[in-house]
Amino acid sequence: QAASGGGRAGLRACGVHNVCRLLTRRAHGFYARDAGVAHRKNLGLLRKIMCQESTKFKNVWTTHSASPIAYERGRIYMDNYQCCITSIAQQPRLIYQKSKCAKSEKIEDALLLECPLGEMLPSPSDYKASLIVLTVQNWLLRLSADSGEVLEKVYLAGSCCKFFRYLSWDTPQEIMIVKSAQNKLPAAARQAGIQQTVLFYLAVFQVLPLSFIGMLEINKKIFGNSVTDVAVSNGILIVMYSMGLVRLYNFKAILEQFMEQPFDLGQEFNWNGQVGVVGKYPFGLPCNIKITDTPPLLFEASSLENAFQIGGYPWHYIITPNKKKHKGVFHICSLKDNALAKNGIQDMKCCSLEPDWIYFHPDMSGRIIHVGPNLIKVLKLKEVKNHADQMEIAEDFTIVANRENCVTNSVTVTASGRVVKKRFTLLDDDPEQETFKIVDYEDELDLLSTVAVTQIGADGRAHLDFHCNDHGILLKSIPLKESWDVTYSHEVYFDKDLVLHIEQKPNRRFSCYVYQMVCDTAKEDD
Repeated sequence: QAASGGGRAGLRACGVHNVCRLLTRRAHGFYARDAGVAHRKNLGLLRKIMCQESTKFKNVWTTHSASPIAYERGRIYMDNYQCCITSIAQQPRLIYQKSKCAKSEKIEDALLLECPLGEMLPSPSDYKASLIVLTVQNWLLRLSADSGEVLEKVYLAGSCCKFFRYLSWDTPQEIMIVKSAQNKLPAAARQAGIQQTVLFYLAVFQVLPLSFIGMLEINKKIFGNSVTDVAVSNGILIVMYSMGLVRLYNFKAILEQFMEQPFDLGQEFNWNGQVGVVGKYPFGLPCNIKITDTPPLLFEASSLENAFQIGGYPWHYIITPNKKKHKGVFHICSLKDNALAKNGIQDMKCCSLEPDWIYFHPDMSGRIIHVGPNLIKVLKLKEVKNHADQMEIAEDFTIVANRENCVTNSVTVTASGRVVKKRFTLLDDDPEQETFKIVDYEDELDLLSTVAVTQIGADGRAHLDFHCNDHGILLKSIPLKESWDVTYSHEVYFDKDLVLHIEQKPNRRFSCYVYQMVCDTAKEDD
């Protein structure tokens, strides 16, 4: 039917004469009746407007704080999340300001929770954005992003654990992990010969509606004595060891295999002699997942400082050989058979105070971004010619910093008139030479953004550049008005028509600078 009547007319109208191409274009939302077409067109227009020469970014708001400043999807949080400011308006304005909280209510970590599309939710408040926060007293709270009102609260720590500190996503916006700090016995207990076998606790939740899946412990008896940290991502339990070893386990299989009894929030329970309500004070959550045997190992690798990443297509991983002399050398290997890819050793041979870094491109293209002080390489995986089972690393494009020759000649003349030239080389990240500090990707506009900094004396100058994500072509450069000190900690967020710079100075002093896109053809001071 698609090839006859209206189907033929539709094919001719869009210039597509191949059914496979038509289906692909439908999947990508190329047709007017598709729900995402208008949004996609608007983002395309925004990208064109933003990259015009007449478009400027104006510093519309600046603030300073004695407490950390956080940014999440158009909202600026200050005073330990007690103050929320919207950055979407023409000039940032206050959304809500709560009274100062006691030290016992201090927020340790937070995640933004957004409503899933196409799902029926039990409460009208579930359809609006909310903030999940973890307090120092082990309360997990869901707050309204618009008012800061507490929508739900769960008490985490029963008798098993007192120090939950970290929030993270296993599956973004679906499965959340709450991790404890590492359990350490007091010095007196260690001297008395008491041994601590439980290192971490992990509480697992499904979100919207918020429901408890289970809690488990990471035990020395199961995973070994040298465990230093654990993480969960995309259904994989990642266990890290002091000697650089990284081991991967199937987290979903662990939950299914070792679950002793499921519990729901608000359910009355009698567990190991304790009677209480799940998620209520003082009982908290039961540790209902007991790992009694070492789970099947999916994969392991040894890497310097436990640095390990998986990505690309077909699947590859990136490690640094586990010796200090190899710091800054990256090996890209096949996950299938551990074979090193052709040209898979990436080494910029940087002579710099700060090391270069490498990661898989967040645009899901399977490419790799390698960032050095003055060079950004975007690499791609491709089949070796005449060897379909072997992959090689090829250069897709590079972005080079705008800097002078790093070699300086110092000329002196001796008493006899002989000219002596002393030749020395500056560091690759010398502050007086333009150096890349931040590389990010704006997924909605499909732009690669870079922050490059040059420090002259006490005054550092930075600019944010937008590059074509496909070819690396420079499309726009935005100078940041404020001075940039390379010794401070910096974060830069590029979110559609907004640029936000958060700076942390010594003695816990924080500053936030907000830039908004201004389309002004008039020659006014920006």
